[in-house]
Amino acid sequence: MLRQAATFFCFLSAIAGSAQTLRQVSPWASGVGLADRIAERPADWPLLTAQFSHVTPENCMKPAALRATDQAWDFDQADKFVAFAKAKDLKVVGHCLVWAKDDRTPAWFHEDAGAPASKEVLLGRMKAYIDTVVGRYKGKIAAWDVVNEALDDGKNELRDSGWTRAAGDEFIALAFEYAHAADPAALLIYNDYNNELDGKREKMLRLLARLKSRGAPVHAIGLQGHYEIDRVPYEALEKTLVALRAIGMRAVVSELDIDVIPRGRWWADGNKHRAEMVKVDPYADGCPPDILARQAEQYARLFRLFRNYDDVIVRVSFWNLHDGQSWLNTFPWKRVNHPLLFDRQGQPKPAFTAVLKELAPSR
Repeated sequence: MLRQAATFFCFLSAIAGSAQTLRQVSPWASGVGLADRIAERPADWPLLTAQFSHVTPENCMKPAALRATDQAWDFDQADKFVAFAKAKDLKVVGHCLVWAKDDRTPAWFHEDAGAPASKEVLLGRMKAYIDTVVGRYKGKIAAWDVVNEALDDGKNELRDSGWTRAAGDEFIALAFEYAHAADPAALLIYNDYNNELDGKREKMLRLLARLKSRGAPVHAIGLQGHYEIDRVPYEALEKTLVALRAIGMRAVVSELDIDVIPRGRWWADGNKHRAEMVKVDPYADGCPPDILARQAEQYARLFRLFRNYDDVIVRVSFWNLHDGQSWLNTFPWKRVNHPLLFDRQGQPKPAFTAVLKELAPSR
């Protein structure tokens, strides 16, 4: 076991010494979402610091982690994450200040003496929360996902939530204003999923127009980028980047991966396939070479597209460091997944080679 760990650590050290890393060749910031306790996992550090310049904590800066109740704050894990990033010369992306979903917002935000909180009470709590969190990390966090996932997937413009029921879309503009006042140097991002797709893209652009007319300091749009093999929406993504370029808005690809076990059927037909899907685990013993090759081709095409819009894109962040740590091993059901550029041993996959070739074709 010790010999295996030493071999793994030496391999990661070799990667760290290679000139061909994402951090060195990317025309934008190269980022990654990380498990909160990265400071306790030294075997991951060489791969992390060689390949990435920006880090996003998965959970420890969400409202449910920092302020689960109105009685106490818990900054312990977030403080450790920020300290680790500083020690390793990594920039932090704070995720996220307002998550516009009721099941992701601590209930106390929306309640007042047993009744729904009024607009004034809710917005006052939001301001106090943002002032405290952004103020605590002023100068230590490079960017914030200020509002996360506020757009509706159905017919409505915005997702129904305690936020919209109390304050319409005003909470979004105010969240950006409060964050900017607390740290004027931080890059402020509106982050969502599927917002590159037809329909949701137009909702996003209308929201941006309203925010812009108010003068809200929205600096970039986050396109999460949780894609599935053979279903990467290249054309829709390009339409979105063209539209953002036209209005002078920057973009970040905030949570990138390409799932090799398509998951769309999980939600199809009123969720009636879930008993069947929960048994699907085709690559438990390893991902076949032909699947890895297809994934590599699709990552290459994606990064070829990104290169055409490097005046718009300011960061591309993968969601998790390597396949073994991916959230897609458990969401939306448990299976062995292979969605990233590095395998479970931290070794580069064909997708890594393909992406590097797109970013540095002369190498």
